[in-house]
Formats: sequence, structure tokens, C-alpha cells
Amino acid sequence: MREMSARSGLSEGTLRIWETRHGFPVPERLPSGHRRYSEIELKRVLAVVEARDRGLSLASAIEHARHLDDGPRPSVFARLRERFPHLRVERLPKPALLCLSRAVEDESCARGERPLLFGCFQQERFYRASESRWREMARTAERAVVLADFPRERRPRGGPAEIPIGPDDALGREWVLVCEAPTLAACLVGFEPPGSRRGERIFETLWSAEGEVVREAARVCCELIAERAPTLLGELPARLADPRPSPQAELRAITELTTRMVLYAANGLAGAAPQAAARAVP
Repeated sequence: MREMSARSGLSEGTLRIWETRHGFPVPERLPSGHRRYSEIELKRVLAVVEARDRGLSLASAIEHARHLDDGPRPSVFARLRERFPHLRVERLPKPALLCLSRAVEDESCARGERPLLFGCFQQERFYRASESRWREMARTAERAVVLADFPRERRPRGGPAEIPIGPDDALGREWVLVCEAPTLAACLVGFEPPGSRRGERIFETLWSAEGEVVREAARVCCELIAERAPTLLGELPARLADPRPSPQAELRAITELTTRMVLYAANGLAGAAPQAAARAVP
């Protein structure tokens, strides 16, 4: 405990209080009663200290820190599957996923009031094909951020912030679209398994308009962005730490979003998808 205190900057008394009240951090107890902490527990404690400095409550900071491990960076798809096992996963080809994405994007423009928008495009060229749409969405968004294999971080005026991901990053196989606004909550997340046949891209896909699911997706996106651009989000992670309130209009918003998604998917299957889909990346 003395070393944990020295390396974390917290007093031994604080660590004992956290352990008693929150069951955190979790030490190994030797037969002598002495505590032994792993490096990952130190990492979690430091994450709590950092989150507290950003304004998160202690309980929220600890809850987020529990998800940290010594493996790869978090995956939006994996986090949602873990936290919300009721979400149904379907295997969809890329054209179908594109139609659903367009529906969410257009509903965001139509109904979202100052939304938070997050997107993962895997490769920069995929984003560039949709950049004009995202610049239009960013115009009325409170914050818009996209992640792809960009060569460097950019914060262009009038467009989403561009955050690079590495070649071995879990996001390199994910299709992510999150819209979080008081009047609309929606997320669409796809995971592309390795080994797709040539010319055919299939994604294991889930989507939700449940407020708390979308809020969790936004939190994961914030974690991923904060690792790469610590100053970009400001107070946003603290605001997302609390559960999303359930507005009375949520059911209507879900119905209208679902209707748009069904229509876009039907048009796509009929070969009459919106022109934007025809211009989509391969």
C-alpha cells in the first residue's frame, strides 16, 4: 500500500476508504494481511484520479476504471455486447449497413438538437467519401469527432475533428455511428470479422435507440478519443458520466427513426437507395 500511495499520489487512508466503501481498488491479500496490488490496479487508480480531475463523481470514475484491463484498447462493439446482452446482433452486408447509417445521419439532421456525433470509418478514404455529409451534420452539432487511419490529428473549421487510429487498433474493424442528443439517441455499431470473402464485406451489427445504450456508446467513444487527444473533449466526459434522462418524447423519436431506417433499407434492397449510397466508398 505504501508503494501504491506513492505512485498514485493518494494517501493510504484514502485508498482504505475507497476499498471499504467501493470495493476498489482490489488488492491480493497475503496470509500476513498485507496488501499487494497489480500494475493494472495501479492503472485503474490513476484513471480514477484523472477522471476526478476532469470533474467526474468518484462513483462514476470508479465504474469506468473497472473496465480497464491490460489488453487492447476498448472496442465499442465489445463494450455494448458486454453491458447490454439483450441487444440483438445481425450479420449485414455493407450496403445494408450504409443505408441504415444514412437513415440515422438524416434523422440526426432532422431531429437532433445540438447532438454529439461520433463516427469510426476504419480508413481515411471511407470518411472522405462521406465528408460532405459529416461537415453538414457538424454544422449544427455540439461536437463531432471522427476516427480513422488519418496520418495526423486535425480540427478543421466547420467540420468534425479527425482523430487517427493505429493499424492494430480494435477500431480498425469497427463501423461506429453515435448520435446523442436530448431529442434523439441512436447508435449503429458493426464489427467486421476477419476472413471476409473477396468483394464481400459482412458486419456483425447491432443498433439501439435506448438512451442508456447510446449514452454508453458515447462514453466509450470519449474514452478512445481522450487517449489520443486529451484536450479535445473538455468537460464532455463528465457530462456523459451520469445516466441519460428519459424524455417523454423518446418513444416517438424511436418510432420515427425506425420508420426511416426501414424505408432506407427497403429502398436499398429494391435498388433505389439514396444517391448518397451510390457514391459510397467500396
